[in-house]
Amino acid sequence: MRFFGVASVTALLGSLACALDVDWSSDESVKSAASQVAYGLVKYYSGNNTGDVAGNLPDPYYWWEAGAMFGALIDYWVYTGDDTYNKITYQAMVHQVGDDHDYMPENQTRSLGNDDQGFWAMAAMTAAEANFENPPEDEPGWLALTQAVFNEYVSRWDTKDCAGGLRWQIWTFNNGYNYKNSISNGCFFNIAARLYRFTGDQKYADWAEKIFAWQQDLKFIDTDYTVRDGAGYANGENCSEVNGALFTYNAGIFLVGAAHMYNITEDGRWKERTTGLAKFTAKTFFKDGVMYEIACEPQGTCNTDQQAFKGHLSRWMATTAQLVPETHDTLSPLLKSSAKAAVQQCGGTSSDFKGPAGQACGFSWLKGPAYDGNAGVGEQMNALSVIYSTLVDKAPAPFTSKTGGSSKGDPNAGSKSDDGKIERPRDMTMADRAGAGILTTLVLAGLLGGISLVVSGD
Repeated sequence: MRFFGVASVTALLGSLACALDVDWSSDESVKSAASQVAYGLVKYYSGNNTGDVAGNLPDPYYWWEAGAMFGALIDYWVYTGDDTYNKITYQAMVHQVGDDHDYMPENQTRSLGNDDQGFWAMAAMTAAEANFENPPEDEPGWLALTQAVFNEYVSRWDTKDCAGGLRWQIWTFNNGYNYKNSISNGCFFNIAARLYRFTGDQKYADWAEKIFAWQQDLKFIDTDYTVRDGAGYANGENCSEVNGALFTYNAGIFLVGAAHMYNITEDGRWKERTTGLAKFTAKTFFKDGVMYEIACEPQGTCNTDQQAFKGHLSRWMATTAQLVPETHDTLSPLLKSSAKAAVQQCGGTSSDFKGPAGQACGFSWLKGPAYDGNAGVGEQMNALSVIYSTLVDKAPAPFTSKTGGSSKGDPNAGSKSDDGKIERPRDMTMADRAGAGILTTLVLAGLLGGISLVVSGD
């Protein structure tokens, strides 16, 4: 069903030119606000225009962010009941599966990294858990598509350097190949944990354990559940020099994965990990109850990718609060206070904003009602995610195969080898840019100014 069509009416009338006015005691008011923000987000999408490619966002947005956006739109439907964007979401997610049905489409494969592929796989897993419209019977289901990426991750687990882990990049000729990072391995952990909860197949639990232990062994996750960015292994480093940068999405991806593991196993170790990660998240990424990107937001140096990270943490905190009630009283109030701050930023006017005038959402929720002047896919997706996440207590829990999940699986899906996916290495071109990996630029250009003040490299 459609929720009121508020966004469409607003687009026609252009009647709002100030921050959103939300009655947080009314679910309908929250849904109305989410609807308006969702409209502004989808106006950036060009993949359904004549001549454009379904699933792609225009410059300057990389391919991973499109996958993240469609995952967020599926959750938007789950939380609000508004199916306005289900058609374009389905079209995009089917179009981008690639010839091997593993989210490595030909127009992106040469330049995508493990994390890029992972964000599309996580969107597919969200579709499976939400009972989103299934592909035709003769095509792989959302579950099978996720399993394909999982199996390819298994084949890329590299024990030669750093005793395991996924590299950031898949191909040797891409910058970041000699770096092992939390987000790539977090994608692996996330889908392993969620596949275990959905299917009950022990191999997924075994891999979730293995990945988490590896992160701890390398101190990418320490005893206080601090989640650091990663480490290089070139020039004899062997991941010994850990990049201590702290990002919201690194914490969130392990938090929600651990929550899935505890929810299905009721194992005390996973409870400790989940609550530990929740405490670290609450302590580190909130100021006066408002979420912020500690590594770059205070300095105003967040790049286009980093400006989308808070939305992921918002969604993953909501799911964690739902699956692990012990975290609810820690996480849910922070989502509510952050959402209240976020809507105060949704009253801007910007030439970069594609939605109705006066409804652009800014990036820094700490700025109060003074719109910070930033607008884009990340900013809009952040606000959307945190607004609808406040509805989590009334949202359905992710389905499993035993609770009504209908997605078709294939435990043997995916390619056994990456050989043959590209013809041969060549220099990057501008055409490759849309598929480039998530830019954790700290690896390649050194720590940004000011980050050393807020992180620890122990």
